[in-house]
Formats: sequence, C-alpha cells, structure tokens
Amino acid sequence: MTSRLIGKTPSRRSVLTGMAAGAGALAVPSFFPGYTHAQSSEPIRLGFQLHRTGIGASYGRWYERTATAALNVLNEAGGINGRPVEILFEDDGTDPARGAEVFGKLATQSNCDLVFGALFSHVVVGTAPRAAELKVPYLVCSEGHHVASGMLNRWTLQPGITDVKSQVQSMAPWVTQNLGKKVTMIFPDYAFGHDHRDFFTAAVAAQGGEVIKHIAIPPTETSFTRYFPQIPSDTEVLYHVMVGPAVLTFVKELGEFYGSGDRPQIFGFIDSLEAVDIASPGLEFLEGTHFWEGHPRYKQADASEHEVFYRAAVGVDDNGASVTDPADIATYAHMFSTWETLFVIKAAMEAAGYQGPADRQKLVEAIEAMTDFAESREHPQGAKTFNGKTHQAFGHQSISQVQGGKLIRVHQTSLEDGYYPDEVDYTTQSF
Repeated sequence: MTSRLIGKTPSRRSVLTGMAAGAGALAVPSFFPGYTHAQSSEPIRLGFQLHRTGIGASYGRWYERTATAALNVLNEAGGINGRPVEILFEDDGTDPARGAEVFGKLATQSNCDLVFGALFSHVVVGTAPRAAELKVPYLVCSEGHHVASGMLNRWTLQPGITDVKSQVQSMAPWVTQNLGKKVTMIFPDYAFGHDHRDFFTAAVAAQGGEVIKHIAIPPTETSFTRYFPQIPSDTEVLYHVMVGPAVLTFVKELGEFYGSGDRPQIFGFIDSLEAVDIASPGLEFLEGTHFWEGHPRYKQADASEHEVFYRAAVGVDDNGASVTDPADIATYAHMFSTWETLFVIKAAMEAAGYQGPADRQKLVEAIEAMTDFAESREHPQGAKTFNGKTHQAFGHQSISQVQGGKLIRVHQTSLEDGYYPDEVDYTTQSF
C-alpha cells in the first residue's frame, strides 16, 4: 500500500521566519518563491522505497520520519524550482524481489520523477537493474560498496552517505593503534557483511594487523550463543556488526558469554545497537567499548547549529530518542542519509532546470557534476565530497566510546582518510 505525503503548505510568515532562523544556512531564495511562479504548479513526485516491514523495519520507521521532516523544511522554503514536492512511500518488505516491484510501481504507476531511500544492500542490488531498465534515477541511502564498485549502473547513485569500504579504511588505523592488531570479526552473511569482511580485513593488514577469524552469521538468526565459542582466545579486538530485529539479543548474549572475566577490546558498528537503548538491562558490559557511528546518537558537546536544527526537526532528543517517547530509539547513525539525499535532489533538479521525466538524464548528469557538500542544514552530518565518476559520497566517520551509559565521540576521521582509487567511471557509460 502506498502512502503519500506532501509537506505542510507553507505560509509566507512561516517561510520568512524559517529563513531568518537559518541565517543563510539553507540554500533558498531571498524572496518568497510561491509555487505559482513555477512553470508548472504540479507537484514533483518522489518515490521512497521504504523498509516498513521485514528485517529493516526499525530503520524504515525512522527513515520515513526523517524524510517527512526534510520534506516539510524543503516545502516551507519554496519546494524545488518553485514547485511543491511530495513523497510517495511504498513498503518493499526489505526484500530484493519486492524492492524491484516497488520501484516499478513508483516509477510507472505513480509517475514518480525518481526513487530514493533504500538502505539494505540486498534490496539495492536487486532493484538497481530495474532502474536502468526504466531509465529512472535511483538514489540509494545504503552503505554497501556495490555502487562505487561498478557492479550497478549509471542510474544508481549514493550521494547522501558513505560506503563500508571508506568507513572501515578510515577507522582501521585508530583501531589497530589503540585497541589491538589481532582481530576476530562477527558479521551478517550477506553483501553488507561481506563488505565489512573484505575491506576491514584488508585495512587491518595494511596497518600491520591481522584478522585471525571470520564468523559469518545468517541474517535471520535469532540466537547467537553457539557462535561465540569460535572466537580465538588470542583475539585482541572483537569487531562486530549485526543488523535486524535480533540485535539486542546479540549484544546481550555477547555480554553473557564474556561475563565479568577477561575479554578482548570490543569495537562494534552501531548497526549492532541501532534502535536499541544502551541502558537496556544486560548491556552494562558495553561500558568502555567502542562503536562506529555515522552520526553520533547522543548530542555531543561541540554539536553544530546545523546538527541542533536537524535533531529538533526530526524530533530526536539529546539522548537519541523520540522527543515524544524516550523508549523509541532512533536509527540516528544512518537516517540522516534520507535528509541529505533529499537536499541533493533539490540542488540537482535546480541545477538541471528539471521540469519532468524528460529531464531525468539531465538530473543524473547534474548530480555527477557535484563535487562538494558543505556542512549545513542540508548536510547536518558534516561536510562531504562527491565523486561523480563512482557515484559515491565521502564523509567523516565517528568513533565513540560508551562512557557513563552514553556514546561519546573520541575520534573523528578526515575526509581524506576514506578516499580510495576509483573502480569505475559511470560517466563513460551510456544511458
């Protein structure tokens, strides 16, 4: 079932108030644009491939909220090219076959100008061929290396979030220098987990370390105790990344396995704790352990004004929970990608003079021409660079430590830390 959302109809007063508050942070005209000034008053329709059900449901819930908040901000600032914008959400069940069907429905039946929003890599890989077939832009909010590796196509881009290869490459030096060089990895047994396996193993080796054990776990697994005895006793760093509804069970069982005895240093991707309250009973053992965060869940002492604005707009408190329900923990390390991708769409459509489906190729070319995204309300996670040849964004990464039951950032990587040689040039491919 499709759900349609159009941002709140703005009043002149609300737009001007928001512009004054932004002090130039949003790229909006200095006059009230009014939708009647557009060549067409028809809304621009954006399809959103939503993980509303399936193993990605906790992410989908917050992706929808974040995209909705961004849409309201965008429409209050005049929409895109003077036209209002609406988002049509369609559940893909976090399933690749259904994902391709949803994409086709949004593109052909709902007449969406483009489709964005997917996170889970197997859904992206299963959907991208359909985007090329229909010649409809597909802007994914995933982290897999599938876009930049060249395995997809020119119609598929990832401008709003970094990929796993960049993330692990930028963090491996800190991990090996501060936590240890003999690493055991626990990861989900599908494309996203395989990216972690391959790229972190290589990154650790480049730092003079070694991954001594790989432990792959089926993404549908509900109990994990039988896997933990496989962890070698000489492991210095246990690297874990899990996803799905059983993540709380995973971290609890990991704590039960180690108890109060000696254990290796633990470095986790926040995926293992997304939408999970760190204060949950059984997670006390996480104190002192470290996590990767794409966007720190807890408001940091040096939070920018753009981060403060974004956090309020999406309805998240200083602890990373819904302002209306402290037990509803946000998927904060990932959901910014939907916000930032929407504003990339806005900038690209305006650069391309986008009027309708006939301009889809021009829209892709406009994104490919982008090089930098400044930290701003549109990009609250931080400054990024964009590689138009590989269709991939590069940004800062945060390493946080659990201190007093909160995640406190102890290291932030540079943009350059995440760069790697191009593996594809999509701009040489035909449309």
